[in-house]
Amino acid sequence: MSNPRNVYTFEDYKCFPDPVFTVERECLEPCPAPIVVDNGSFQCRAGWASGVSQLDQPRLVFRSVAARSRGAARNDAHVGNDIPNLEPLRWTFKSAFDRNLGHVDHPVVISEPPCNPLHCRQMMSELLFECYGVPRVAYGVDSLFSFYYNSVSDGADLPSTGLVVSSGYHCSHVLPFINGRLDALNCKRVNLGGGQATAYLQRLLQLKYPANQTAITLSRMEELLHQHSYVALDYQHELDKWRSPNFYEREVHRVQLPFSGRAAGVCVSVEERNERKAQQLRRLQEINSRRREEKLQEDQKRLETLLSVQELLEDGSLELFHRSLVELNMDSAEELQSYIHKLSMSVEQHRLMKAETAEVEQPTEDGSEIVPDLNQDNDEPGKTTSAIQPLFNKAEYHQLFLGTERLRVPEILFQPSLIGEEQMGLMETMQFVLEQYPPEQQEALTKNVFLTGGNLQYPGLKERVQRDLLTIRPFQSHFKVSLAQRPALDAWYGACEWALTNSAEAQGWISRHDYEENGGEYLKEHCASNIFIPMKLNKPSSATKQTLMGKCLTDTSLPDATSNDKDNDISLS
Repeated sequence: MSNPRNVYTFEDYKCFPDPVFTVERECLEPCPAPIVVDNGSFQCRAGWASGVSQLDQPRLVFRSVAARSRGAARNDAHVGNDIPNLEPLRWTFKSAFDRNLGHVDHPVVISEPPCNPLHCRQMMSELLFECYGVPRVAYGVDSLFSFYYNSVSDGADLPSTGLVVSSGYHCSHVLPFINGRLDALNCKRVNLGGGQATAYLQRLLQLKYPANQTAITLSRMEELLHQHSYVALDYQHELDKWRSPNFYEREVHRVQLPFSGRAAGVCVSVEERNERKAQQLRRLQEINSRRREEKLQEDQKRLETLLSVQELLEDGSLELFHRSLVELNMDSAEELQSYIHKLSMSVEQHRLMKAETAEVEQPTEDGSEIVPDLNQDNDEPGKTTSAIQPLFNKAEYHQLFLGTERLRVPEILFQPSLIGEEQMGLMETMQFVLEQYPPEQQEALTKNVFLTGGNLQYPGLKERVQRDLLTIRPFQSHFKVSLAQRPALDAWYGACEWALTNSAEAQGWISRHDYEENGGEYLKEHCASNIFIPMKLNKPSSATKQTLMGKCLTDTSLPDATSNDKDNDISLS
């Protein structure tokens, strides 16, 4: 028998459109408060950096997706919480940044991934300055904002040196942070995150329960991943524990899928079964009666049309009559008469059937309807009609038993080979990054290993990192591993804290003048930002220009250089 305390149900959380918030006075006076947007790959969080306690939280939290129904108008796009159910529209998701929505007079702080391509920042800056008209923008790495926030919370003025390990929905990063700046040259990324873990869990359970494949959706797998998974301290030893029947029965989580039917363990009598059959028969009769009525109305309407055309012939309106025949796709008056005769017979037949059905369904004197005995052919001699037939436990048939899947799925962070990925695991990547530094700097980095990100909230993950770090570090070396207070939200709180402590004149803000002068990819560095490496376009030398000129003049495939046609002119720079 299943343990009742280990049976869980899916929440199947439905999103609802976010309310329209009014701007509080604290966000406008004495100056417009910055808007902080943590633009994560799984969720987007936005709010005010006002310094007011009641506003010190993200006002909007929604999935970073946008979808548009097929054939809908362009203004019918749904973003984030406007999508009540993600599953039907999962394959139609698009970018959330769609079009211009108005003018914004508030500064904006936006998070971005480590080593963000210049093209991505250029598009974001162009959108904010050109479309929304914001006064200034600041960019920062989400995991470094979280590192900054937790360092300030611990009493430090600014984070100095540490190794930041973050994992999100699409990928994971190992970021060395040295002397208050990100060392971008030695950052490493692993293409594993919560999205791959969710897909892996779905594949495991669909293979385990092929009869319930349609009910095992990605949204439900995300729920299982967040609420039922954990990281094993010793993976192989933990798997051996699951071989014990007692351990399995104690630790397995049974998750109930929705199903239709009576509750588990309830028995149904013959009378109840006959009543169900009678109800089904009545529903079928109602459906058939409704269809016959619709058919009768259609035939009557067409018959009236044909009779009106026949009246034109009887009245002598031959021209109008022949025109009506062409519209009806008929060739002669004889064909019209044939259709009228067939429709008249059909209408009369439907009326007779309707009258007979009404007589059969007429209630008796006591008010009850006559229902045929649906079980008379199944009766056997010596068998009572009140026999009870038990049903099997439908609820248990629709349960997912989460056993080793609870630890196998998060293990892909440390062993990507479990899902066929030829990549280093998180600890191997951390070891590779540390080996790029001398021993003294390795010691300084490992004294502050910081874990953050929504995909690092599994129970036991901090202890697993400590254990694995102990095996890769030299004997008697010291290290410290800390986990963010709120791994999924501290990036937003860190960006908010940074915006409050850095005024408009501080380093890190990009003004409209900076954008117009240096381009959309321009970045002003600060303690939680990426390193800005501008693109350098080498102009060709004079010798190179002469070589290109000679090649163009001798190339027979080019148009005649002496032509006066402006479309054939060749310009060299």
